[in-house]
Amino acid sequence: MDEQILKPGDRDYVGALASGLEVLQAFDAEHPRMTLSEVAARTEMDRAKARRFLLTLHALGFVKRTGRQFELTPRVLQLGYAYQASNQYRAVIQQYLEDVTAELGESSSLAVLDGDDVVYVVRSAARHRLMAITLSVGTRLPAAYTSMGRVLLAQLPEHELKAYLDRVSLEPYTGLSITDQQALRKEIDKVREQGYAMVDQELDQGLRSVAVPAFAGSGELLGALNISTNAARVDMDTLMNTYLPRLQAVAEKVRQTAR
Repeated sequence: MDEQILKPGDRDYVGALASGLEVLQAFDAEHPRMTLSEVAARTEMDRAKARRFLLTLHALGFVKRTGRQFELTPRVLQLGYAYQASNQYRAVIQQYLEDVTAELGESSSLAVLDGDDVVYVVRSAARHRLMAITLSVGTRLPAAYTSMGRVLLAQLPEHELKAYLDRVSLEPYTGLSITDQQALRKEIDKVREQGYAMVDQELDQGLRSVAVPAFAGSGELLGALNISTNAARVDMDTLMNTYLPRLQAVAEKVRQTAR
């Protein structure tokens, strides 16, 4: 099978499957329980269509219903577990990241690029909270405003990077956020040249981080590794001269371990 990505309307594109997955993804930390009307609004489906998908997911055990409210069941975890289990190197990376947290007292993560977002797939969390939302495995953040995202964007082929820059909507999350496509392109080119990314309070006030790419011994890109911290506690010099070398050492361990 080739790598061509189908589009809605293509002969082999199964719209019903896509819509069912869209209903599952409508539930998140801010929307753990929803009525039929709320699901229809979030997925931009009409009520009748949303109802059919919810009732089918209910019959399959992926959704439970309490009165007018729908919510996901633990069975949904089987989908994520299959993905995690197929990538056995992540258990080793988890230990490496926990070592970083124990040594530096900071959160450390591995993320992959999924569309225009990064998705956390391994995480070692420090005790202190860095953002208003809780970061955990499965959390999605906009790639443009995270150090891991910029590292991963820098690994894209030129045509994919150009397509991303043409479609991405840049939002001023803070006063330091890049909101110009050309400026973002310049930052990504810089990351590609130097091999790491540092992002200072562009996504959330007080949040700064450093990231490097993580490769297997075969050269396969596994994702991006980061250390994130609070700007009031750690200055940019420390991030560069202490945290970056520690992260690069982890990336080298990953390269030697993941074959």
